[in-house]
Amino acid sequence: MTASLPMPVAGCTDLPVPFASNATQLPVLKERGQREVFCGLTGIVWLHRKMQDAFFMVVGSRTCAHLIQSAAGVMIFAEPRFGTAILGERDLAGLADANEELDRCVQQLLERRPDIATLFLVGSCPSEVIKLDLHRAAERLNQRFFPQVRVLNYSGSGIETTFTQGEDTCLKCMVPHLPATTTDAPELMVVGTLADVVEDQFSRIFRDLGIGPVHFFPPRRARDLPPIGPNTRLLLAQPFLSETVRALQARGATLLQSPYPFGVQGTNAWFRAAAAAFDVPDARVAEATRAPAERAVRALARYRERLGGKRLFFFPDSQLEIPLARFLHHECGVELVEVGTPYLDRLLVEAELPLLPGTITLSEGQDVDKQLDRCREARPDLTVCGLGLANPLEAEGMRTKWAIELVFTPIHGYDQAADLAELFARPLDRAERLTV
Repeated sequence: MTASLPMPVAGCTDLPVPFASNATQLPVLKERGQREVFCGLTGIVWLHRKMQDAFFMVVGSRTCAHLIQSAAGVMIFAEPRFGTAILGERDLAGLADANEELDRCVQQLLERRPDIATLFLVGSCPSEVIKLDLHRAAERLNQRFFPQVRVLNYSGSGIETTFTQGEDTCLKCMVPHLPATTTDAPELMVVGTLADVVEDQFSRIFRDLGIGPVHFFPPRRARDLPPIGPNTRLLLAQPFLSETVRALQARGATLLQSPYPFGVQGTNAWFRAAAAAFDVPDARVAEATRAPAERAVRALARYRERLGGKRLFFFPDSQLEIPLARFLHHECGVELVEVGTPYLDRLLVEAELPLLPGTITLSEGQDVDKQLDRCREARPDLTVCGLGLANPLEAEGMRTKWAIELVFTPIHGYDQAADLAELFARPLDRAERLTV
């Protein structure tokens, strides 16, 4: 038995009561086959912008260097906070001591860039294939450079991962170094990389709610690690941080279950979850969020008109698919055909799943040929997918949206709700202009 959720009403800023018989009981189509995803090195693109005193050194091939350079869109003479220690043929053949070469590269880097406080050694497919132990390398370099520079390592390999897991493995490697809390008072930690402008907006609302102290992880400066302990409450900003969340819970923190702050309704629910944990009265929450929520509802009105009734198909790519599908369905009137996600971690999306309509196909993992067949049969108005699938589908006359743009663009919170809707409306508008 299934029941569909009601269409969104203009001006409505609350999520409907979840249909417990819907998506929580919805069968999950588990697929294991050929996948189309970026590798975890892509996470460096937003992480290096966030942590201003950190540097990401990829230990990989020239292909790794070209990927990061092109994805970030930063010219090398601009001195970005990332680079690649390129493994040459002698390294790959075992004719040179890769550890000696790595130490030399790190020494040269730190002499040139004395502003670096945290250095991440980022593993890649090539470094993992030749079994280069970057964990031991980081320990060795820490003995040499700490406390001026802390050296950490994580894997950004594209083997059996999707690209947003690069942030997950990066944050997880930082968790053991978070200081213990020194107070018994409750503290809030917002987990997941946010654009600085969004972090500032959220900080103001938390301040208006009287919630504090509030720490953001990752911080703007990697040296300023937030404290963690049994009094820490975790509020997730990104739904792809499975390993990080479990590492934080192992340090004693408590996870607050909430929809993610995408759209007006999701952001309302997100702040209410924090408020409930800190005993903030509902009236104060309503007062603190009323003005930005009303602005966002007005801004979203034009996109409800544009997107209402459109059929949408999500290929698995970023792990943002489930909360974005909820936003599009409830606040933009979109009809969901299939929502695919690379991994379905119920701990992280427990509050989102009941809000999905029970009529959709919910899939986990990917067998790209089978999924392409389902997409072609459905002929949706818009398909959200990776770059490798977008051009072929466009050539077949289908409209597509690049999934990776949803990660690179600030889309959280009230003031970005209309921007988020516009990202989905833009391909439809472009298609109409091209056919005039």
